[in-house]
Amino acid sequence: MAKFSRKGKGDLPAISTASLPDIVFMLLFFFMVSTTMRETEMRVSVRLPEATEVSKLEKKSLVSYIYIGTPILQYQKLYGTDSRIQLNDAFKTLVDIRDFISSERDAMSEADRNLLTTSLKVDMNTRMGIVSDVKQELRKASALKINYAARQAK
Repeated sequence: MAKFSRKGKGDLPAISTASLPDIVFMLLFFFMVSTTMRETEMRVSVRLPEATEVSKLEKKSLVSYIYIGTPILQYQKLYGTDSRIQLNDAFKTLVDIRDFISSERDAMSEADRNLLTTSLKVDMNTRMGIVSDVKQELRKASALKINYAARQAK
């Protein structure tokens, strides 16, 4: 009697990697869509005041934020405990507001430049003098659409 021998004892068939690039691109697309980037590092502490009539801003891409409040603890030795203005990720003065608004407008498309809204996020314990000075600078920069951020009163 003849013995039959199997060729290639114990070899497993190769795993198909044809769908691997599709899976990698699906994962990449998922993380690109679902991840949000942090826009601004907060250097001032802002506790928003409460309001009864609060409305939501529709297009966040057309909003520029100006933060006014006391610097957080790590910056208090350098800047003190008086209220400061934060534009993007840096402390600025009143003179810098016009340049900030013009740079925000330049970054937008020409059709959206008239729709720019400036949102003031002001700490509830900030003196009104600095807020009125910021409003005057915004008027000089022709940024007349101003929004005041607040919390919904319970």
